[in-house]
Amino acid sequence: MFTSINPFTQETIAAYTAHTEQEIEKKLLMGERAYRQLLQIPLEQRCQWMMGVAKSLKDNVAEHAALITQEMGKTKLEAEGEVLKCATSAEYYAENIAEMLQPKLITSDAYKSYVAYEPKGIILAIMPWNFPYWQVFRFALPNILAGNTGLLKHASNVSGCALAIERVFAESGFPAGTFQSVLVSSKNIEPIIADPRIQGVTLTGSTPAGRSVAALAGKYIKKTVLELGGSDPFIVLKDADLEAAAKTAVQGRMQNAGQSCIAAKRWIVEKEVVPAFTELVHHFLENIQQGDPTLESTTMGPMARPDLAEELAKQLQETIRQGARLELGGTHEGCNFAPTLLTGVTNNMTAFKEETFGPLAVIIEAKDEQEAIALANETDFGLGAALWTSDLDKAARLATQIESGNVFINAMVRSDARLPFGGVKQSGYGRELSLEGTHEFLNVKTVYIKQ
Repeated sequence: MFTSINPFTQETIAAYTAHTEQEIEKKLLMGERAYRQLLQIPLEQRCQWMMGVAKSLKDNVAEHAALITQEMGKTKLEAEGEVLKCATSAEYYAENIAEMLQPKLITSDAYKSYVAYEPKGIILAIMPWNFPYWQVFRFALPNILAGNTGLLKHASNVSGCALAIERVFAESGFPAGTFQSVLVSSKNIEPIIADPRIQGVTLTGSTPAGRSVAALAGKYIKKTVLELGGSDPFIVLKDADLEAAAKTAVQGRMQNAGQSCIAAKRWIVEKEVVPAFTELVHHFLENIQQGDPTLESTTMGPMARPDLAEELAKQLQETIRQGARLELGGTHEGCNFAPTLLTGVTNNMTAFKEETFGPLAVIIEAKDEQEAIALANETDFGLGAALWTSDLDKAARLATQIESGNVFINAMVRSDARLPFGGVKQSGYGRELSLEGTHEFLNVKTVYIKQ
């Protein structure tokens, strides 16, 4: 059984029975059959169905958002924004997929040579709870339009979201089996990965989860894309617009109660502006309304599970014992963790070295821009990074020195269907979204025609 529990009230919402081996086999048969059907269906028709997906999400945004809020605690406004982002991304792909799939002509000694981008079959997606719709749709949209089918193993605490997404695709005209959710525990995932009908595995989650899935996929020679943890630096140089940087830092750290792989987890600030920056972020943090996520007035909801709050509290206390100063917050009750700020954090402290997945902000002082870059790179992770400065030429130069899959200048790091997204180092490999993400699970086929 998989149980969904409201993080704010701790009340049980629903319980779901795990699928049996026979039910999983039926889903694999349906997924393979749908793949064969999609091969015969014009791209224009698939795009029309995808526009139906977008319309369904927009027409039922309140219902989908309420389910997200109930299962993982995201505020009502954040949940609605997540659903609408999925809808607009569906429209984007429907309008641009033809160009992304266009064969690439290559000059050679042949009469004609080109690269074709063709679907391969069922792609297994193992997805997390923190963005229970967006994480799924950003994998599903380009793959299904390209002709693959999707099988989702979602996090066990958001099974309701998984089944709701399945219904959206089923009711929008796609052949039965095009997108399916399978309710199965992580320990029982190997037979699905091993099945020859599964042609690739994409995972968003923790680095340990990524290692485990990558090992299994490698055992069975399956392509993988991994989007894993992050400890993203948010670098503020002394010539930055401090108020804009402070406001964005708080938004980037505290959105979704800090539960984001690309949250601004390490605020690295040049020494001269640390006092002013600290005062500004303190003000913005104080104005956060943490509480019932169903209320319009709430700007930060609870964390998704009590054990996650306990783990964050442990990391917080360790960092304080190591010499950091608690400036704000630091308390929690159940899943409700107050927005928290630590100053005086150094590179030998827990909150610097480990990923902190919750509403904990830390300020790290850098003597100059080169030390700021060095501190930013002093991590096993490399997912996203933000750099704030008024000198855009300098920003472009420093961006090349940051070891990260994404660098945003004077902006908050985010995922966008128009831009490839992914990490380096222990943050994973491969890309989602845009042209690069669309091609990850396609057969990049060389065709050589001799006259």
